[in-house]
Amino acid sequence: MQDQLTLRAAKLADIGQVDDLLARSYPRLLRPDYPPSMLVLALPLITKAQPGLLRSGRYFVVEDGDRVVAAGGWSPDRRTPTRGHVRHLATDPDYLRRGIARSLLKTVFAHALRHGLREMETWSTRTAVPFYAALGFEDAQEISVPLAPGISFAAVRMRRLLSGQDGQ
Repeated sequence: MQDQLTLRAAKLADIGQVDDLLARSYPRLLRPDYPPSMLVLALPLITKAQPGLLRSGRYFVVEDGDRVVAAGGWSPDRRTPTRGHVRHLATDPDYLRRGIARSLLKTVFAHALRHGLREMETWSTRTAVPFYAALGFEDAQEISVPLAPGISFAAVRMRRLLSGQDGQ
């Protein structure tokens, strides 16, 4: 990560900035991999920060000065106590390819390990599959994520085991 960037746990007061980040990131980055008909329905639903996630202590933001340029976190799996789910990972398009999302995800892994998790799952966008694969996620399987009645979003389910190295 670069010197002027700060990674910290999110707080509910960050909700507006996370909304802005998602609105800057998702439409621009997803456009090459999804038809406009899917994006017009999905974007209003997926570009909203989730207050419970921001309050959970399991969601993180990266700031450049006072601007949030990346965010992401995890939530526990309700059925498998040793599995977590990567949640709402996004990077400002102007900050791509700087290692920011990789550093953020390493923080997520370490935090999840400290909370007893041994495996992470992500429902990746098609766009982010190469990123997750480069970080060791495997077993890609196309899924359809229901967002609202009659609206679903094409995604790719991927999994990764956590190890002691992730806690460093």
